[in-house]
Amino acid sequence: MYINYDLVICTTVGTPTTPRNLSRTWYNMLKKSELHPITFHDLRHTHASLLLKNNVHPKIVSERLGHASIQITLDLYSHLFPNMQEAAAHLLGEQLFRT
Repeated sequence: MYINYDLVICTTVGTPTTPRNLSRTWYNMLKKSELHPITFHDLRHTHASLLLKNNVHPKIVSERLGHASIQITLDLYSHLFPNMQEAAAHLLGEQLFRT
């Protein structure tokens, strides 16, 4: 009988799964799909990177990742935005000198 414990990943009866079983299932799925092997934790980084690259506010991403502060998220993912200063200057110029 399934019991809903409001878990993201659980067993077929709703109870928490073990890390070992999660890893085993993940790698079996990767093997069957013939996708490039990545760790389960890589999904977390992909999730954060895709959100930030699509202009989701870093505070939202930080909350989704469970970081204690937005600063942690910004420190970890700032490499995704190498041209932020240039883009900010361009945007400001467009707003100030739009014809």
